[in-house]
Amino acid sequence: MDDPGAGNREQRTGREHAQDQSAGAPATGPASGREAAGVPGIAAGATPPPLSAAPLAYENPVFLNSADGRLIRVISEYLEPLARFRREQIQDTVVFFGSARFRGRDEADHALELLDNTGSTRPAPSEEQPAKATEIAAGEATDLQRKRAVAAVEMARYYEDARRLAQLLTRWARNIPSRKHRFVVTSGGGPGIMEAANRGAREAGGKTIGLNISLPFEQAPNPYITPSLNFEFHYFFMRKLWFAYLSKALVVFPGGFGTLDEMFEILTLAQTQKLAKKITVVVYGKEYWSKVLNLDALVDAGAISPKDIELFQFADTPDEAFEILRRGLTENYLAAEVAAASHRAAGHDEDLMAGWTVEDFLGPEIAKTRK
Repeated sequence: MDDPGAGNREQRTGREHAQDQSAGAPATGPASGREAAGVPGIAAGATPPPLSAAPLAYENPVFLNSADGRLIRVISEYLEPLARFRREQIQDTVVFFGSARFRGRDEADHALELLDNTGSTRPAPSEEQPAKATEIAAGEATDLQRKRAVAAVEMARYYEDARRLAQLLTRWARNIPSRKHRFVVTSGGGPGIMEAANRGAREAGGKTIGLNISLPFEQAPNPYITPSLNFEFHYFFMRKLWFAYLSKALVVFPGGFGTLDEMFEILTLAQTQKLAKKITVVVYGKEYWSKVLNLDALVDAGAISPKDIELFQFADTPDEAFEILRRGLTENYLAAEVAAASHRAAGHDEDLMAGWTVEDFLGPEIAKTRK
């Protein structure tokens, strides 16, 4: 009697054999002539047809996407961005974090909209959207929609503030005499505050970086990222490495889980002195963060030291935040570079800051405080 599963088993055996060949595994099987030859219809002892070359290991998707190829994928998310940063002459960055869920109020004054999730391009359900003024007046809005209507106006302000701050920072950084790009505005590459930061930097004529993350739902990089500096990561920890590796300052706008995660990651590295550099941290929107976080309670409980509060500074306007960034970046980096250049006996034409003084960056008033 014919075995009804024989055909299916033969098909499976053929697929498994092909997969083994693709992965470079040796073929195994029964010792019959036809099966030993590896090709149906070849008689025992006959010469089999030429065998196709196996794929190179680094071009073999079966291997590269397997658990055994994970280390190569991880290393790739370090080496490929590193190569691009070098090619694009990026020396250091200033990272902007903040909510990805709110769209900004653009020049056409479109209605504010809440996105479905962090990084998503899909709007949230209608029952979660901020209420319109007409809906509130007609009594058709829920409590959640009314609260979000108030929050939406505030979040739109933060969008514009992030955009303005990125413009101020980029214009200033572009005037720094350097062969490389300094303090390049960097974001997580998505919408909301991230888009605002990339948008402001681009409007100021600078390069701007987006470190996106692949997520299980629809999402896309914002259009203001410099195309050659648009990155997509699979591993969150490799993305975090690149946020921290080149950054000399961090600006934290109002946000949710992702923003809190990234903020405390950097603060913990600074607190434990695991960063081999000084980093300026600006927490933007004191009223928002005072409602979300009670850091004084951590101090009172002894969970953190009182001096840990000094790891960051609050700001409420773009001008205030820019001054904190300018002073921190100048004192921690530019002034040191100028001082080092001034002590070199020769080769001043090759120096990064040749011909510039501390006062050129700090200004006479701040320079006085350093003497």
